[in-house]
Amino acid sequence: MSPFAKPATKPVSTLFSTGPTRKRPGWSPEMLGDAAVGRSHRGPGPKSKIKEVIDLIHKVLDLPDGYRVGIVPGSDTGAVEMAMWSLLGARGLDVLGWEAFGRMWMTDAVDQLRLDNVTTHLAEYGALPDLSTVNFDNDVIFPWNGTSSGVRVPNGDWIPDDRTGLTIADSTSACFAMPMPWEKLDVVTFSFQKALGGEGAHGVIILSPRAVERVNSYTPPWPMPKVLSLAKKGKLDEALFEGATINTPSLLVIEDALDALNWAESIGGGKALIARVDASFAAMNRWIAETPYFAYLAEDPATASPTSVCLRIVDDWFQAQTPETQKKMVKDVEALLAAENVAEDISCYRDAPVGLRIWCGPTVDTADVEALLPWLDWAYAHTRSAYQDKAA
Repeated sequence: MSPFAKPATKPVSTLFSTGPTRKRPGWSPEMLGDAAVGRSHRGPGPKSKIKEVIDLIHKVLDLPDGYRVGIVPGSDTGAVEMAMWSLLGARGLDVLGWEAFGRMWMTDAVDQLRLDNVTTHLAEYGALPDLSTVNFDNDVIFPWNGTSSGVRVPNGDWIPDDRTGLTIADSTSACFAMPMPWEKLDVVTFSFQKALGGEGAHGVIILSPRAVERVNSYTPPWPMPKVLSLAKKGKLDEALFEGATINTPSLLVIEDALDALNWAESIGGGKALIARVDASFAAMNRWIAETPYFAYLAEDPATASPTSVCLRIVDDWFQAQTPETQKKMVKDVEALLAAENVAEDISCYRDAPVGLRIWCGPTVDTADVEALLPWLDWAYAHTRSAYQDKAA
């Protein structure tokens, strides 16, 4: 098909935002009708719903025995900060950053917690740092999947089983969407508004038995804000993992999370969610092999994210334009797709190289991804033609 021929099929859903992401198929506001609104979150009914969310997370993710799940303030950011403030300082720290959020954890470790023994492993957008240089005698913080760069770690083989430090994995765009080697991970964080398509404000923190032992045996030397503390009276706050929360949660968020998790269970659990992602990513890979205009931002295909798919434009004519023109062209492509009722909210992250970002998580239907892709070629070809005509 000519890139100037308008595609015949549009996605049923135009929602490809990387966060908050699309709700699960079939969702409607009526799904929240049983929410315990107007109730105390400490009451037996509402608290049992929170505990049900915790239990379903454990089941859908197929967590090992002994791993604890808690719902905490502040979305995924709050969950990572809680891990950092509660656990770090007992030994040295290695921090990996190849996109915005890993670099944020570097800043927090050095400038906020002011840890002395910090080793940073930096890479530019599109690449991973050298994983072989990470010191696992230290604690290690890293994003499993770089949401703003579209680059993920390929697997957990680089993490040794006999590590002495803790591994803390910011996994908000990986949980429920990619296989996770749980025995390699001591702290894992995510938020409902990523792969589950849920509502924001709350984060989830998962602790391994090794992380629990750290909480019970180590007291950080700095003043501890209540919302960042995993401990109570010097030991793990066990109530946090049984349905109690540090501050008042939104019971609408809890009901929405229950709906998403029950849907996940109904289609086959975590493996079925990952299969949906894999099918959409396979469609992406087929298109990438054929499109003359786009490529993954990830330099190594083995590290390309299947959820937060970050695209760069490789067309020679585009590459010859000024950065200002490139940014404006991409904005025009986005506006054209929105005007055609094809895709919404597909901008790249504000600090990332210019391009597009398509969410292909488990709540997105593969048929919608397949329908979107020829529209990307069409919108870019038409935008380029308009700019060339203007310059002539």
